This record gives sequence, C-alpha cells and structure tokens, in this order.
Amino acid sequence: MTAPNDQANPTRADDSPIAASYPELVGKVAVVTGAGRGMGAVFATELARRGINVVAGDLTGAPEVAEQVNRQITDGGRVVGHRADVTDPAGHDGLLRAGLDEFGRVDFWVNNAGIFPQAEFTEIPPEQLTSTYQVNVNGVVYGAQTAARHMREHGGGAIVNMASVAGVRVRATRAAYNSSKAAVRHLTSCMAVELGSDNIRVNAIAPGFVDTEMTRWVREDPAALDRALSTVPLHRVGAPIEVFGALYFLLSDSARYITGAVIPVDGGSQHI
Repeated sequence: MTAPNDQANPTRADDSPIAASYPELVGKVAVVTGAGRGMGAVFATELARRGINVVAGDLTGAPEVAEQVNRQITDGGRVVGHRADVTDPAGHDGLLRAGLDEFGRVDFWVNNAGIFPQAEFTEIPPEQLTSTYQVNVNGVVYGAQTAARHMREHGGGAIVNMASVAGVRVRATRAAYNSSKAAVRHLTSCMAVELGSDNIRVNAIAPGFVDTEMTRWVREDPAALDRALSTVPLHRVGAPIEVFGALYFLLSDSARYITGAVIPVDGGSQHI
C-alpha cells in the first residue's frame, strides 16, 4: 500500500492498517450508531476484524453493512444490523435490546450518527436547526443515557462520542453543525463527571479533514483541496482508519484512566 509521503501524491490519506492490538477487547460488544455507511461502517468493520461483536444501528444501510462484514470476516466478531432513529430514545433502547438478545451483553457505546448541513447564517431555516440538534446533540444524549443506565447496573463501560474539529474552529455556512459539535464536546465533559462513579468512562473524538463521502467535493476541487490542506500542519487528508485508531484505543484497557477527554484526529488543524 502506498505510503502517505508517496512523491506522486504526498497529500493522500494514509489508509494503511492500524497495527495496535488490544486482546482484552475480544468478545466484547459495542453499539455503533450511524453505522450504515461512512465512518460508522468503518468502525463496525474494524471492530469486528479485531474480535469485537457489533450492533450496527442506522436508519438505512445497517443490515447491508452487517451482511457484508460477516461475509468478509469469518474469524472475528459478528455484526448485527438494526434500524434505529437516533432522534428517538426508543431507537437506542432497541439497539441495546439487540445487543443483549444477540450477544448477551453491551460493553461499549459509540455515538457516531451525525449530519452535516450548511447554510449562510441569516438563511438557516428552522428545520435545519431542529434536525441538526436532534441528530448531533439529542442523539448523543439519548444514546449515552441508554448506555449509562445499562452500564451502571453491569459494572461500567465506555462511551465514545463523535465531536469534530468544527467544535473549536469556525467556518462560514456551518453555524448549525459547528455549534452542535461544540455541544458534544461539553456534553462529553458533563457525562464524564456524572458517570465516573459508576465506572463509566466517556470520551470523544474530534476528526478534522478526513477522506469520507462528506469531503469528496473538496478532494475533487484542486483549489479547494489546497485551501483545506493549508490549514493542516501534516498537509494531508486523514483516513477513516486513523479515526478508528483513536476509537480502538479509547475502548481499550490502555485508556482505563482516561475520561472526559476529546482526542483530536485532525493533523493538527485545530491549532491553526
């Protein structure tokens, strides 16, 4: 596989495999929301590859992702796809039940589902604010509530929320999205403080410019790509597997004394 410093394309994402191994996680069970495509599908795949069972939740696509992963990975964890609306607390309850019914336990909860709307500030329609906060903020709260209620009765666990570099950096036309991710950062701190006595760790990951469908338009526009990379000290696009590396660590015992943290996976862009 080509290295990120390949002279032909030094700005490409480094999607080489993550070598870390946490054998204590084998056999554990994780719920991942927004797993029907994109980053969530990568999380489900990579967790299963490492022996972790997964309940993949999404409005669409989750059963297909589960089928594909289970077909590809025969010596690892198993993935169960389940339809879930993260804006409805009952959707999260259904994901928990699916984990208990299929695997008999739920150890980890990854609040990954999110949407990325854009609009000039004075033109943000009420429905955009409503949908953005319902998915990106309420969905995180409802998922963490469901997870925490279960985990406090079963010795603890780990919750990981998906924040974003957008939570600390301002970009025009993204007020609704940026403010929702800023809320996720602060919610993570609130959860960590309140749930620590139940042995529940709560952390967040803040990706930057990562090679996903959401950023395809930037990668296809050379001028836009140059502008984007000018704000990334490592001067390249991130890969979903690199975000997974942070998630994998946060779920592991190597992070057992880490809670309330927001780990940036952004090539250093939050500092510019």
